[in-house]
Amino acid sequence: MTEIKTEIDTLVIGAGQAGVAMSEHLSRLDVPHLVLEKNRIAEAWRSGRWDSLVANGPAWHDRFPGMAFPACAPDSFVGKEQVADYFVAYAEKFHAPIRTGVEVLSVTRNSGRPGFTVQTSEGVIEAQRVVAATGPFQKPVIPAIAPRSERLTQIHSADYRNPQQLPDGGVLVIGAGSSGVQIADELQRAGKTVYLSVGPHDRPPRAYRNRDFCWWLGVLGMWDAAASQPGKEHVTIAVSGARGGHTVDFRALAHQGVNLVGMTQAFDGETVRFQGDLASNIARGDASYLALLDAADAYIARNGLDLPEEPEARHFLPDPACVTQPLAELNLADAGVTTLIWATGYEADYRWLKVDAFNAQGKPQHHRGVSSEPGVYFLGLPWLSRRGSTFIWGVWHDAKYIADQIAIQRQYQRYPTAAPL
Repeated sequence: MTEIKTEIDTLVIGAGQAGVAMSEHLSRLDVPHLVLEKNRIAEAWRSGRWDSLVANGPAWHDRFPGMAFPACAPDSFVGKEQVADYFVAYAEKFHAPIRTGVEVLSVTRNSGRPGFTVQTSEGVIEAQRVVAATGPFQKPVIPAIAPRSERLTQIHSADYRNPQQLPDGGVLVIGAGSSGVQIADELQRAGKTVYLSVGPHDRPPRAYRNRDFCWWLGVLGMWDAAASQPGKEHVTIAVSGARGGHTVDFRALAHQGVNLVGMTQAFDGETVRFQGDLASNIARGDASYLALLDAADAYIARNGLDLPEEPEARHFLPDPACVTQPLAELNLADAGVTTLIWATGYEADYRWLKVDAFNAQGKPQHHRGVSSEPGVYFLGLPWLSRRGSTFIWGVWHDAKYIADQIAIQRQYQRYPTAAPL
């Protein structure tokens, strides 16, 4: 039998927020394209997050420009299922050509002819261009220091759903970005004994002087910062939309009952050692918090805005004992800890993309998503073009730029063969 091949100008791989945004802009430019998704549209929002997760930005901000969240107050924080439903509805709005349940197995450049051959679970696709819109949250990372213990339940935050799934006993949450902080808080409120390992982080206010921090980053130009500060490429952000949205306050968590510890250094059997950096990590988080308040105050004064003063925002609770007398080590069995939750981030997995678009460390080589391999594009990565690139609205703007570059290349390729002199 002759193998049936599909031919398309541009193939978009992934139908999360990046793939849906890419499809919208390609549709606007009349670029023939197809979007492949191995699961459902926006599947990561449904099955790759815990049950109580809400968006970290308010509904007026964390959305695409073309549609508001239905039946949601502008300043509310939308639940994960509503976010996924939003992308499904958005794709339907412009009839996005999305095929779900199709996995991409490999992408290779054609030899002696333009374009790429794409092997999928449902046949072969020939595409002139390929957009990798699979995002940064592909492969959960658990560090090599994780102990080997049959007694301990160990899961990544990607596999955490709710307190009821965990065995009886205490929990050590390793990583204090948005995910780790919210999971630790939820577990403590559910009656668990919780230890939270806190590393370097930025800690913006949830809101200040009657404006959400998303608004402040916008008017202060921080969302559009084109490059991260040296040493802060991977620093986590501690912010929460849970319970109506609140500023993450590590001292308040400790006074609430969460046991704060420093960065997790090593395990010796079931004894875990912590670095002596808890106080300094919290102090650096405080510094980032206060710097934003200072910038906001200066902006208000400079522009003569009538926004209520909020002096209490600069008042910190006293340091709890776990900060002034930090634990250097903890025997997990003696402490009754039965579960480790690794809120330690993700790494990209591009093993299927067999093209010359990666550096020696396996990281994508690109400028604003246009890769070093002609015809290959990346979308949804951190700092793709700016600080806001991994946020819902930011990926929409990055997709617009990439779609425009694809349209430009199509114009060049349509240029007629020059007539002989």
